Amino acid sequence: MSSHADTLSLPAHTAGTPHVAAAFLVKVVDLTVIAGLLALFVWGRQIPLTTDYVVLAALAAGLFVLLGDARHLYRPWLAEAPGRQWLVIGGVWLQVVLILLALAYALKTTASFSRTATGLWLLAVPLALCGWRLLYRPLYARLAVPLATRRPTLVWGSGAAARHLTHALARQPWLGLELHTALAYTAGDADRHAAQLQQIERLARRGEVAIIYIALPPAAWRLAQRLIDQLADTTVSVFLVPPLVTGPLTGGRWSSLHGVPLVSVYDTPFWGVAGWLKRLEDVLGAALILPLIALPLALIAVAVKRSSPGPVLFKQRRYGINGCEIQVWKFRTMTVCEDGPVVTQAQRQDPRVTRVGALLRRTSLDELPQFLNVLRGEMSIVGPRPHAIAHNELYRGKIHGYMLRHLVRPGITGWAQVNGWRGETDTEDKMVKRVEHDLWYIRHWSLWLDLKIILRTVLRGFGGHAAY
Repeated sequence: MSSHADTLSLPAHTAGTPHVAAAFLVKVVDLTVIAGLLALFVWGRQIPLTTDYVVLAALAAGLFVLLGDARHLYRPWLAEAPGRQWLVIGGVWLQVVLILLALAYALKTTASFSRTATGLWLLAVPLALCGWRLLYRPLYARLAVPLATRRPTLVWGSGAAARHLTHALARQPWLGLELHTALAYTAGDADRHAAQLQQIERLARRGEVAIIYIALPPAAWRLAQRLIDQLADTTVSVFLVPPLVTGPLTGGRWSSLHGVPLVSVYDTPFWGVAGWLKRLEDVLGAALILPLIALPLALIAVAVKRSSPGPVLFKQRRYGINGCEIQVWKFRTMTVCEDGPVVTQAQRQDPRVTRVGALLRRTSLDELPQFLNVLRGEMSIVGPRPHAIAHNELYRGKIHGYMLRHLVRPGITGWAQVNGWRGETDTEDKMVKRVEHDLWYIRHWSLWLDLKIILRTVLRGFGGHAAY
């Protein structure tokens, strides 16, 4: 913690916890309310609950949760007036209604439904969703604290915005954030600025803070840029309070905290429903692929074992999401298993590569055991390829923004690989290109982009001529 002279004044209560479990509960209740009200109005009119009504209820509830998550409906709202949340509910439900009407018209199924029952249902749902939240707010305020772990947060800045953020974090435990440090900025004090920059970078590198809010005045934009440049070598999420927006944004996602507008500088795309979809994609994909490749895995294991002395699988320490260390599994392709402070990349005609290993490396079949890493939650099917720890430590000091690759889970295949940037990186320019492609993927992620990368991997392979 900083000295008293450097800190913003804090209220006594500084604890905070994330709202993931509470958000899941809210989604379940919303699904139940939407489906239950339709069943209530249908039964009340003494109409048989046909398959058409069941499909309507499921479609409406699913659309509402998906669209609501996209509109940040399931974030904590206790720090804001209820009216703003009700406006979001009304807007999302209007979108759902328009989609349902368009589908009913296109499929010519409007005659299958009671106009009275469905009309009452369409009017009652937003009222019920807003109403139950009024009862939920005080209960959430009491029970949210013990739900899960906290995300340590740092605020650096001055003025009303910085004070507002500091007090909101300290007094609102349901925000899911623990105020670790609040540093006060004072214009014209260059020595203290340098010390604060060092302190923030040290806390970020040690993993003592996970989120940093920068609320500096516009005159201090160069100082903010210095900090942003330094934090590019870490895995913290960084948010700016406008109008202080400097340079290109890796996240670029607009949000607010207790009424203070924010824009992310470094951030992961996998928040809310996007994170659920990404994990669902990985689990389903790995569960489908592993049975299909079971026989090839067994045959490759036998070939590796007979090709040279040593283990069948090679486990190497690499950085995963947020820079946490993981063990990546591969079929052994060399006569050595290097995993120390120095790891020599494979080169053309490398004498360490076995004959079986050369074939596996050319076809990337040596990567197949990593689907087990995917099931374990350490990797994704698509994402930046993980590098040996020795290579991470080498390049993080040479390439600006290198560690931002670790804002997401590493992947078996990735945007860089299908564009030819795989294999040996014997020059720094090659690694720069790989990192550029990885950061582009993080900024532009979508399920369609993942599918495109997977299809290109299957149909064309990784591409490139540097896989030895």
